[in-house]
Amino acid sequence: MLARVNRLVRAEDYRNVVRRGRRVVGKNTVVYLFPSDEPCGVRFGFITARSVGGAVVRNRVRRRLKAICALELPHVKEGTDIVIRALPGSSTASWVTLQSEVVRGISKGSGT
Repeated sequence: MLARVNRLVRAEDYRNVVRRGRRVVGKNTVVYLFPSDEPCGVRFGFITARSVGGAVVRNRVRRRLKAICALELPHVKEGTDIVIRALPGSSTASWVTLQSEVVRGISKGSGT
């Protein structure tokens, strides 16, 4: 799982990344990337709206996204804030599909 230092926790940080960050849209997710103003490591945030499903489904999708991001953490440039918005299709998407979409969003958004 992601350590607290690798998580976005303030609403202001979420807003900043979503409004000013680079956006990569996929079938099941939207990945927003923004270089952080603070000298810190990589930070992730997750948005799972009610349109994804009930509470159990939303929590499962968020846990899966967190696990994928924990695996990708070493491959992301330091000082990057990333917000991943789960779209309704993410509740039925396979692990491989979600992982490839998130990896593609991170690599495309960071310019690598």
